[in-house]
This record gives sequence, structure tokens and C-alpha cells, in this order.
Amino acid sequence: MASFAAIGLDHRHIYDLTQGLLEAGQECVGYCSRTTDPRVLAGFRKRFPEVPEIERERLLDDPSIAFVVIAAVPCDRAALAVDAMRRGKDVLVDKPGVTTRDQLVAVRRAVAETGRIWSIGLGRLLSPAVQEALRVVRSGEIGRLVQTVSLAPHRLNRALRPSWFFDRAAYGGIINDIGVHSIDQFLAFADADDAEIVTSTVGAFGTEPEGFEDFAEIVMATPATRGYIRVDWFTPDGLPTWGDGRLFVTGTEGTLELRKNLDIEGRAGTDHLFVANRYGTRHVDCGNLAVTYYRDFAADVADRTETTMPRDQVFKVCALALDAQARATRFMTRR
Repeated sequence: MASFAAIGLDHRHIYDLTQGLLEAGQECVGYCSRTTDPRVLAGFRKRFPEVPEIERERLLDDPSIAFVVIAAVPCDRAALAVDAMRRGKDVLVDKPGVTTRDQLVAVRRAVAETGRIWSIGLGRLLSPAVQEALRVVRSGEIGRLVQTVSLAPHRLNRALRPSWFFDRAAYGGIINDIGVHSIDQFLAFADADDAEIVTSTVGAFGTEPEGFEDFAEIVMATPATRGYIRVDWFTPDGLPTWGDGRLFVTGTEGTLELRKNLDIEGRAGTDHLFVANRYGTRHVDCGNLAVTYYRDFAADVADRTETTMPRDQVFKVCALALDAQARATRFMTRR
């Protein structure tokens, strides 16, 4: 069991990161109460009343703390992670881990010079349905991979969003913020270390404030595989979850579809996988499959390994997201 601390309580993802680590047998020995959103702080205190509040510098200087989890304002995460690594801590950060190329350079330098682990809690690592779909694809059951199509709508939940959420410099743009999940997912299914950003587009369809990026699409490619990605902030209020995340995978001998969050008219629960191949079709309920990311991350900390996500891979995912964001064709619509 390793001790960890929570710092940067600015996004509600800090709840999931902390809870996942606790369920994996790790001990949260303190949190820093600095925040831009008092509602997140109140939620953390309610969920984890046994965790003491400790000043940030004390947490970073405590040699008994093996790693920190960070869900600060996105543009602040890299500097906080670098500071933690230079004080001997491994880091598990909420996405996006960086918002600029200079930040990525700084993080890479800190990792190289300190030997610390810098990992991002990306969606595929936390989704049992994606893990099962990867197993099916890698087994060869649907033949050679041809294409993936990832649809990732999100609910805006305007009333819950702090001001920085609508500041592009703070969140890094929609592709860098939420498209990074799908970029990582494409590389995993393509079993590739790198990919080409064929084209990318960012749109502002009129969500207030003016210019807020509420839509994006990306086309990616490896020499053998194509991928299409769409992310947006248009989940309707009537949907009983934050988004209807879907993934379609086409192979030369079959297809599969993931309904990550719900089956809108059918089966209860999350993590539905549908497979079609030469032998027929089947539904796989992945909701009860284990998510091992937090346990595996803790093992990496203890063993100094890179089983959850090798450092070069996480750097590449961040670089591709930054590249797609920077190169995106931009359009705005006015009401």
C-alpha cells in the first residue's frame, strides 16, 4: 500500500481518481484545499471526511507520500506536476495533462531528469467495455482492423461549471481537453505508437460565451487503419447520463459497437458491447468487469514499471492532441 495526496481540487474528476485509488488499496493521507471552485472542495470533504486537510507545501515535502493526484485548472496541471516530480513524487493527473507544447516539453524534461512517473487517467484505461473490445480486436475475431469511429458527446452542465471552463487558455481547447481520450483510444485499437492527423475541425455553434468551442472532429490514420473522432458539448438534458459515448470498430471479418454509458432503449446499466462476425452476433455486458488501472498504476509506482501507459505513449497522445488542436480549421456560427 502506498500513501498519496490530492492537490488541485478544481475539477470533479478528483473524486473518481481518489475513490479509484482507495478501492485499489492505496491510502490518501491528505489533501490541499486550494481551489477555484468551492463546490468541488465541499464535494471532496463530503465524500472523504476521513482525509485530513494539509497545506500543499507540507504534502509535497513529505517523503512518506509516494504520489499525488492532480485535477487542477488544466493550464496549471503541468507546473504542479513538475513541482511534485522534482520533490520526489510520482503523478497521476486528470486529463488534459498539458495545454501547451511548452508545458509538454517541461513535463518531459522533469520525467527524464527525475525518473518519476507521470500518468494521465484517460478514458480507455477506466472503461471495462473498451478493455473488452480491445481484447476482441486483438484476438483477431473481427479480422484485420480497418477503421474506428468514436463519438463522444458531453453534457455542458453550465450551472456546475466555473469560469475557467469557458476560457480557452485555461482548458486548452476542446480537442486537447476531451478529444485526447479518443486520440489515445485510436492508437490503442490501431496498436500504433504514432498516427497522422489527416484533418481536424473545431466549431463554435453558439454556446455562450461567444466563441466557446462546443464541437470538434478529427480524422486520423496509420499506414493500415483509419479513424474518425467527434466530440461535442451537446448531450441533451433528457439523456439520463452525461453523454452517449459510442465506438464503432470495423474489421475485415466483423464489426463491434460500444455503448459506453447507456443503451438508450434497452438493457440497464453501462458498458454494452455488441459484436458481429461470420458466426453471428452477441451482446457482452461489460459492466461487471474489473477496471484494473488504479491497481496497475499503484503497482507501477511500487515496482518502477510502465505497465499502465508507457511514458513515450502518454507523451505522444498529448502531442497529437496539441497538434490537432493547433491545426484545426475553425468555424463559428451566429444565432
